[in-house]
Amino acid sequence: MFHLKEGDAAPDFSVPNEKGQLVQLTDFRGKKLVLYFYPKDDTPGCTAEACSLRDGYPRFLAKGYEILGVSPDSVKKHVKFQEKYQLPFSLLADEDHAVALAYGVWGQKKFMGRTYDGIHRTTFVIDETGKIESIIAQVDTAKHAEQLLG
Repeated sequence: MFHLKEGDAAPDFSVPNEKGQLVQLTDFRGKKLVLYFYPKDDTPGCTAEACSLRDGYPRFLAKGYEILGVSPDSVKKHVKFQEKYQLPFSLLADEDHAVALAYGVWGQKKFMGRTYDGIHRTTFVIDETGKIESIIAQVDTAKHAEQLLG
């Protein structure tokens, strides 16, 4: 499914965050970035993942990382999700799936006997120069911060 690999340049993007402000990958040059793709706001797995990253956020900042979450949800849904769980990082509204497609994480999924297109939960760690440092395709939603921080 992935066409990207470690060492590749991370695809640039320009999508709105929960405040409606356009966010681009180039905004994070000189910083490390955790870019995590998740299927849907306020569902059990996605909430566990977001809360794990929220709880680990001070440690991420201390190591020079910023965090961005990406899902196909709208800006309005992101606002509710962020406020409900006090998420200290931005959530990007990838409503047309352009970012997910660029990163190779949009595709066919199966759930409870149903086949549909959606986001494959995946996290990309991007270095200060915009190169992909690591890709986590097997995300442990409840312990995602530990997966990343070690």
